[in-house]
Order: sequence, then C-alpha cells, then structure tokens
Amino acid sequence: MANIIDNGVERPATCTEELFAMRDSLDVLGGKWKLMILRYLTNRTDQQIHFKKLQRGIEGISAKMLSKELRELEINLLITRTIQDTKPITVIYAVTEYGKSVFPVTETLVNWGLIHRDKIKNSLS
Repeated sequence: MANIIDNGVERPATCTEELFAMRDSLDVLGGKWKLMILRYLTNRTDQQIHFKKLQRGIEGISAKMLSKELRELEINLLITRTIQDTKPITVIYAVTEYGKSVFPVTETLVNWGLIHRDKIKNSLS
C-alpha cells in the first residue's frame, strides 16, 4: 500500500485514494504512444531529437497523433520543446528531469513485456 502526506502527516493511502492516483497517472501517461515517446527520448538524452526523427523512430505513429501526444507531454512537464533558429525552423524535443521519473515505469513495462512475449511464444510451442 502507498503512503500519502495528509496535512503534513504521512499515512497509508486508502484503496480509493490509490485508485484515484492510478487514474491520474493513466490520464497523464495513458494511451498507445505517450510511454513509448518518453522511453524513446529517455534512451536518447545524448541526441537532439526533432519531430521527424521521433516519427521515424516510433513505428506506426502518425504526424497528427505525435503532435497531439507531444503537446500533452509538454503540458504535463514531462518533455521540453525547444525551437531552433534555423531555416526551416527545427524543433527539438527532450525529456525533462521530471519526465525521467517515469523511467522505472517504462523499465518495468519493458521487462514484463519481454517475459510475457516469451511466455506466450513458449505456450504456442
């Protein structure tokens, strides 16, 4: 069970409080693409990632969807958007320090996904 701070005092969260927190997390991170975008950017902090590079790197995402997801991630302070004064203008995206706090979530999902793929593959053999 998780703990919360209530009026300066730490206490165990109720089941309802945990479910509300989970819903908040899913509202920010949910959907098919947001965690993938964050993982892509987190794995490439040493590179300058522009829109087209992101779109090429995340197979299957449309330009419209990528634009929408990037906007929402920026609103939630998980990524930054930096406009470079080039011709044509280049926009660079990067994960924020706060955005990096999502890394353990993506790491757990990656590990679980690898185990799950193996389990399903073995069950079909």
